Amino acid sequence: MHFAICNETFQQDGQQWPMERIIPYCAEIGYEGIEVAPFTLAATVYDITREQRAAIRGTAEKHGIRIIGLHWLLAKVPGVYLNHPDAAIREKTEAYLRELIGLCSDLGGEVMVFGSPAQRSVQDGWPYRVTWQRTVETFKRLSEAAAAKNVTFAFEPLTTKETNFIISMEDGVELVEAVGHPHFRLHLDVKAMGADSRRSVADTIRTEGGRYLYHFHANDLNLRGPGFGDTDFVPIFRALREVGYDRWVSVEVFDYTPDPQTIAVNSLAYMRKCLAAVQ
Repeated sequence: MHFAICNETFQQDGQQWPMERIIPYCAEIGYEGIEVAPFTLAATVYDITREQRAAIRGTAEKHGIRIIGLHWLLAKVPGVYLNHPDAAIREKTEAYLRELIGLCSDLGGEVMVFGSPAQRSVQDGWPYRVTWQRTVETFKRLSEAAAAKNVTFAFEPLTTKETNFIISMEDGVELVEAVGHPHFRLHLDVKAMGADSRRSVADTIRTEGGRYLYHFHANDLNLRGPGFGDTDFVPIFRALREVGYDRWVSVEVFDYTPDPQTIAVNSLAYMRKCLAAVQ
């Protein structure tokens, strides 16, 4: 397993750190990768210039760290909705996601985490299975486009607090199997899995979802970083090893206190300690 951190973590006093500061800092403290939220780079993907993309990738290569991919794909983008009944809105959204595939590739990344709960929920009056089928067909096309750039979509099951569409690991597996493309896989998140009272996070990982797992977010149920709450990551890392997961574990937080440096350093130290315990 390899450790990464999401770039939006690095915000302080209402200001986002620029990538030219984040990259060397993360490399210095020991991270191997950085995951990028596109809205931290510009208002829309269309505003992120070729020069900006090349500069970010070049800085990462200079410091021996990878830009592993993107998440928060549709956050803060007006007028997009993955499975909306209006075909024009769906087409606009699909076009936007195609542009993000290009951005991901340009930065040297290879995974795109699709969470975006506000742009995927089934609204009142929308037939669920019709909405489901629209989602499947869209991702079938997008997976082909992603494959051409060696990028993989990783769909994220979320909680009922966030969405009513794909709210369990089983839902995620069903969607992955329906799309049926090797570049459309499953993403799992500790916070989201922890909301499932039926079983532990570790037991969720051990279920059939482990066959499709492509990306993983590390956080505590309290929305802070790993090690900042009561969630024990030793059984989580043990379960990841048992299912053969050897890819990225990326720190994603939603509570940015006390500061990005403390979050980044302490999260990494805690994860290394827990991983060493299951070696």
